[in-house]
Amino acid sequence: MAASKPVEPAGGGGPAGLSRWQLALVLGAPILLGAGAIYLWGRRAARRGKGASERKTPEGRASPGPGGDAGSGQPDGPGHEEMSPLGRAQAAKNKGNKYFKAGKYESAIQCYTEAISLCPPEKNLDLSTFYQNRAAAYEQLQKWTEVAQDCTKAVELNPKYVKALFRRAKAHEKLDNKKECLEDVTAVCILEAFQNQQSMLLADKVLKLLGKEKAKEKYKNREPLMPSPQFIKSYFSSFTDDIISQPLLKGEKSDEDKDKEGEASEVKENSGYLRAKQYMEEENYDKIISESTKEIEAKGKYMAEALLLRATFYLLIGNASAAKPDLDQVIRMEDANVKLRANALIKRGSMHMQQQQPVLSTQDFNMAADIDPQNADVYHHRGQLKILLDQIEEAVEDFDECIRLRPNSALAQAQKCFALYRQAYTGSNALTVQAAMKGFEDVIKKFPKCAEGYALYAQALTDQQQFGKADEMYDKCIDLEPDNATTYVHKGLLQLQWKQDLDKGLELISKAIEIDNKCDFAYETMGTIEVQRGNLDKAIEMFNKAINLAKSEMEMAHLYSLCDAAYAQTEVAKKYGLKPPTL
Repeated sequence: MAASKPVEPAGGGGPAGLSRWQLALVLGAPILLGAGAIYLWGRRAARRGKGASERKTPEGRASPGPGGDAGSGQPDGPGHEEMSPLGRAQAAKNKGNKYFKAGKYESAIQCYTEAISLCPPEKNLDLSTFYQNRAAAYEQLQKWTEVAQDCTKAVELNPKYVKALFRRAKAHEKLDNKKECLEDVTAVCILEAFQNQQSMLLADKVLKLLGKEKAKEKYKNREPLMPSPQFIKSYFSSFTDDIISQPLLKGEKSDEDKDKEGEASEVKENSGYLRAKQYMEEENYDKIISESTKEIEAKGKYMAEALLLRATFYLLIGNASAAKPDLDQVIRMEDANVKLRANALIKRGSMHMQQQQPVLSTQDFNMAADIDPQNADVYHHRGQLKILLDQIEEAVEDFDECIRLRPNSALAQAQKCFALYRQAYTGSNALTVQAAMKGFEDVIKKFPKCAEGYALYAQALTDQQQFGKADEMYDKCIDLEPDNATTYVHKGLLQLQWKQDLDKGLELISKAIEIDNKCDFAYETMGTIEVQRGNLDKAIEMFNKAINLAKSEMEMAHLYSLCDAAYAQTEVAKKYGLKPPTL
């Protein structure tokens, strides 16, 4: 699609699977992990772990020690200490447990309060249980401030008390204390070794909310940033029927050389649009918006083209709100070239998908097909949309139509193979997987200079754990496009998965940054690896660099989620001495 980065499929799914599908869609588009993907090292354990059981019952005894089970949830019976202060406290607590189970929460609170007052102050674990039980009763009455206060007392007495930490996290969520909620639930995740899905889901939810809040403010005030020339060229190469990306026609510009200051040679017409096109050929991208604006303000003969060109560069610098009015105007210009209008619909549809508005996106692509049914770009980009929406059969139909209109479209043929492979892979059909893999071989044989064919094949080979051959395919990509930073990142990730070679992986990702210091995918990936190595401060530095390069508010929100997760782990490490396992 024309969007700078693919979005998460409507069907959701875990990062280990769909993120590969997403990054494979556009060579040069970064991988999109779920907001909780900063905890990647714990995901595998979580999938083998417990279900999402609720922690609602009061406890009989506090956690016996750091990281241990926080209690059976059943009240203790009376013991030989029942006449001692601790015995009387335990009896009051047991009575409170009975009221709790009967749904008499006010009475339970009175009993737990009595237990707290009777308990000797040196009995930390017992006291922590009484506070935690009272917090559980307050929770049933939705008294969230009291829940948080009692859980804080429990944690002060028993710092690694999982149930109290998690209950306080939920109270902080209700009180809209997102930062505090995230710290507590992060501690819980680490203490439970990522074995409880309920705490993982809360962490993911809070990370996404925090990310959206921060991104909304940051994106509103961000300075526009032009992507690298390689990214821009890769973007335009995905279109074949895009008038504005075609070179100037003979006769539109003079044969004069550029002057010593590198200014564009004079075009034969006094046209801001034609000057913008000249700057585009020279990769002098920073002047394109201003020159297009001159054409628009003069209401020149190329006004429709200038509006589309300006909108396209607004999209490239991440200013979708400025791009949309220009795209809307082109789409409404019924006397304009139909290919301009179709291209504007493709770009607006891609923008809507990036903003997670699939219905509007689908409407735009369908309208483009209606007004320009012979435009191969419409079917190519709509096919990618269908993959994101998990509508694989429809995606294949669109790629087939694109290929019918442009039989030599290597990109469409490679992506059709990828769609067929995904369909086979998710269906766990060995024979159709084998047929799809042969399809990749046919494509790279027919189009040996199509870098994306090798890249998509490498993704499929990695899924099939044919790591050596996948590595060869990435080498082919690098031979064809040595300045494509994203390929180096993919190859670096392969080294981690294949050989667990951190040094080689980081070397390749560092090479990607050397080639393109605006490659947000490289910084994001390096940050994720540094988290897994335990280098949290370095990870935060990398995520912040990626945030400053994000091309959309959605991408920025995702990156803030990763950064916040890393920061929460640093705070938990300081506060509780807890650190996750490292690679």
